[in-house]
Amino acid sequence: MGKTERSLRSMVEKWLVIAPALSVRVTRGIRARSDQRPYVCVEASLSTGAFALYLFRQDDGTWDVFPPDADRPAMSVF
Repeated sequence: MGKTERSLRSMVEKWLVIAPALSVRVTRGIRARSDQRPYVCVEASLSTGAFALYLFRQDDGTWDVFPPDADRPAMSVF
């Protein structure tokens, strides 16, 4: 998937095409701090009920339903 195909809007549209929602809204989000990764929670109301979709910002600026891998300590040899 290209970078433009993984924008926040395209990811919400991709996941909501399965169940067209009556209303969609971003209910919460967090901005990047040094110890946290940015994410948003999108809630959709359907005729059968409501559900929430969490999207996480990746290191390359795209969005995905999976959180990015945590940075792990690494050792290099010179």
